[in-house]
Amino acid sequence: MEGHSEVTTIEEAVAAVREGGQPLQGRTALVTGGSRGLGREISIAFAAAGANVAVASRKKDACESLAEELAAATGRSVTAHGAHVGEWDGLGPLLDEVEQALGPVDILVNNAGIAPTYPSLAEVSETLFDKVIGVNLKGPFRLMAVAGERMAARGGGAILNISSMASGRPTAGDLPYAAAKAALNTLTAGFAQEYGPGVRVNTILAGPFRTDISKHWDPDTVADMAKAWPSKRVGNPEEIVGAALYLCGPNASYTTGALLAVDGGRLAAP
Repeated sequence: MEGHSEVTTIEEAVAAVREGGQPLQGRTALVTGGSRGLGREISIAFAAAGANVAVASRKKDACESLAEELAAATGRSVTAHGAHVGEWDGLGPLLDEVEQALGPVDILVNNAGIAPTYPSLAEVSETLFDKVIGVNLKGPFRLMAVAGERMAARGGGAILNISSMASGRPTAGDLPYAAAKAALNTLTAGFAQEYGPGVRVNTILAGPFRTDISKHWDPDTVADMAKAWPSKRVGNPEEIVGAALYLCGPNASYTTGALLAVDGGRLAAP
């Protein structure tokens, strides 16, 4: 897909994915932060590719809306779950709830994340710092530990973390977020070792995408920055789909512990 995508509805997105078949047929996937942005696109793609999908986020009503529409468009079982990934003690019960509704989780996508702004590094509060670490790092750690153990006991599964190019290109404006994502990259390698060979653990280093977050960007500033990238533009949300389907599907059977940049070449830029 080049430039601006014309895929605007769930039905069109499902049809686009299904051109490549249904490599996730019969699998069950849990996608955190699954009701909007990149998580929404991954939820749609996985259901279109044959998976039953649990959509989780703090806003259960948004999950319910997507789940209803996605189930109708794909014929798959799609469930909605209200959950805050920064709350450690709620993550085991979240997995229990999903497995009660859909059966054992074969695929976990740690997509939920936050990147709040702040005036300066000196003005970053402990509350903000702890919140960023909790959602972007602590929650994924706990989910990988619990889900990975269950997957390993059953003989296999796939875990996908959504990290950021900021983990390799940090700036003063996103430093707590970048640090959390860099640590998530490290967790990817550690969990791949712990739960291999049956459970594969990989990470996408996401670049700038046109999602809900991009509404707060200064378009002129972003356009000027993009001139230095090989792609010369930011990404459309559905452009995360190919990488996510690959890393969670059968064609990536020999891929684990990998960090795959899907960033329009931002990390490669000077």
